Amino acid sequence: MNTIPQDMAPRRHGSRETGLLDGTSALPSEEALALILERMVATASVSDDEGPLADAVQAALAACPSWRVDRLGDTVVARTDLGRSHRIVMAGHLDTVPVNGNLPPRWLETGDPEIRSDVAQAHPGSRVLRGRGTADMKASDAVMLHLASVLDNPVYDLTLVFYDHEEVAAEKNGLGRVVAAHPDWVRGDFAIIGEPTNCGIEAGCNGTMRFDLVTHGVAAHSARSWMGSNAIHSAAPILARLDAYQPRTVAVDGLDYQEGLNATMISGGTGTNVIPDTCRVHVNYRFAPDKTLADAKALMMGADAGAELGNGEHRATGGVFEGFDVEMCDESPAARPGLASPWARSLTDLITQTNGSTPRPKLGWTDVARFSALGVPAVNLGAGDPLLAHKSDEQVPLDDLVSLESILVSWLKKHQ
Repeated sequence: MNTIPQDMAPRRHGSRETGLLDGTSALPSEEALALILERMVATASVSDDEGPLADAVQAALAACPSWRVDRLGDTVVARTDLGRSHRIVMAGHLDTVPVNGNLPPRWLETGDPEIRSDVAQAHPGSRVLRGRGTADMKASDAVMLHLASVLDNPVYDLTLVFYDHEEVAAEKNGLGRVVAAHPDWVRGDFAIIGEPTNCGIEAGCNGTMRFDLVTHGVAAHSARSWMGSNAIHSAAPILARLDAYQPRTVAVDGLDYQEGLNATMISGGTGTNVIPDTCRVHVNYRFAPDKTLADAKALMMGADAGAELGNGEHRATGGVFEGFDVEMCDESPAARPGLASPWARSLTDLITQTNGSTPRPKLGWTDVARFSALGVPAVNLGAGDPLLAHKSDEQVPLDDLVSLESILVSWLKKHQ
């Protein structure tokens, strides 16, 4: 590989004109990871605007020997064809939630007061990059991209998926679109989703569904309110049922998944002196992987309510919200832990030996569910703290990237 002279080295502020891997071949792994991460974070990629980062990832992968690179929209897929008997898929999303005063990224040295106390305590002496997307999940993306450029002779064929639109409605998800259009691109024996997990395995995931509960009334002037019927007032029993609901903890394959049912938005009314004729309470149900989507719907609205994405309002015939009109907005299935496969067992053993971590349940939804639906066991494993995802002070310690890469290199070079 060519070494770039020092006076021609790429700029370190992560501009889009600088290739993500430019100049990294001559650097020690830790410095290369830091540079790739900084460049990726500096390229803003809020959902719907992933194009420039996808371009940069595609260009970087195209320059790596032995990788075939394909693209669908702003999802980039790279695959080796080494003739191995098994294939491992690693996937990471490129998009972030909106920026909140946390771009451009900034390196924080040891002792900097902007390093969170929990991060400083867990990673003493490590440099920390602060910025949108550092933990969720450009740290893992940077590791994947670096592996593509340096990993030689793995015992498996590999597939790397860098996909768009994970942070928004499931219908936009780039991995989902690839699964629908080119399932051969993402076939494998085992998959790793690079969601932040502090370099430990978080297995499976809760499912999620979002729906509106709709009440209807009759509009009238508020000075003559008896001439109308207040739809917002009619929503009071919905809030009461939500307040009375007791979330469950469900054990699945030895891991405890915490469920949740919450109103996340409420809207109604057309004017300050008008009795509202419609009110919508937006509800999010997070359900454990012991349930299918059909099971979860039955618990919320009855088994035969008929509410599906895009088919309007339907009356709940049973469940928590029996008697109310329901309109589905979004839904994604849960995934069981997937720890029984030989790849999951060997990876778990290696991580336990390396950092003492044992598998935990993933309480949020992740794209392990898409692989689970394909019959491919999958786990979440990535750099960064999941509790820092979407926070305004989102940050990641550099030594987490180093640890993740070390784990993956050891595992990918070891025969099962």
